[in-house]
Amino acid sequence: MKRKQEFMLPGLATPISHYCDAVRWGELLFISGMAPIDAKGRVVSDDVVAQARQVLQNLEVALHAAEATFADVLKVTVYLTDINDRRKINPVRKAFFGRSRPASTLIGVSELAIPGMKVEIEAVVGLRNARG
Repeated sequence: MKRKQEFMLPGLATPISHYCDAVRWGELLFISGMAPIDAKGRVVSDDVVAQARQVLQNLEVALHAAEATFADVLKVTVYLTDINDRRKINPVRKAFFGRSRPASTLIGVSELAIPGMKVEIEAVVGLRNARG
């Protein structure tokens, strides 16, 4: 296997710029910021909880493609357009991550790349069965 492997994942919307959904480097997987969009690129809702659920479902697609789970996530960076929405999305995060607690950074931003987005999450994942 090449040292760097780029992933464009079926089931996710086409990236809106010059990037891929994830990059694997050895035993690490770097997942691009996941947006609250469906496979056709539409923002799923104006509700931050529904958006967080979609973001984490999209993240799960990337994890499964790498044969990983939420327990393998080492670090997440969460971007919110309203920092006070943290309390609203935390239960959704707990539902997906279960007992696993990755390192986490929360950043408040004035806007995100697609109009209507309220949350975006990127991740770094440790892969157990790394090859190459």
